[in-house]
Amino acid sequence: MHYQTESWGTYFPTTTSFNDPLHRIEQLAAENAVVIFSLSGCCMCHAIKTLFCGMGVNPTVYELDQEALGNDMEKALMMLLGTSSPVPVVFVGGKLVGAMDRVMASHINGSLVPLLKEAGALWL
Repeated sequence: MHYQTESWGTYFPTTTSFNDPLHRIEQLAAENAVVIFSLSGCCMCHAIKTLFCGMGVNPTVYELDQEALGNDMEKALMMLLGTSSPVPVVFVGGKLVGAMDRVMASHINGSLVPLLKEAGALWL
């Protein structure tokens, strides 16, 4: 698992502000095959990270409680998902997969592995 201490185009309006949390999410989500937005003390986030690592995927994880724009990014993710819980949120190939429920549903119905292969996160 790769932790970051520091696009995803069609889901966000084009912005030019570097400090815009949606722009930051878009930028970070586009940089790696699998990106997880997480909170360091969140048990559901731990479960998602464990799922991907167990599948042989090396996700890039952004712990929002350690990001400069973390609080604003949490609010932006809640708005994006329409939920009251902002994390975990998973992007694969720069595209939003969703929160825990959507990721687990994709895993159970068999659509997650092809998505990971298409993004270059899995080779087998």
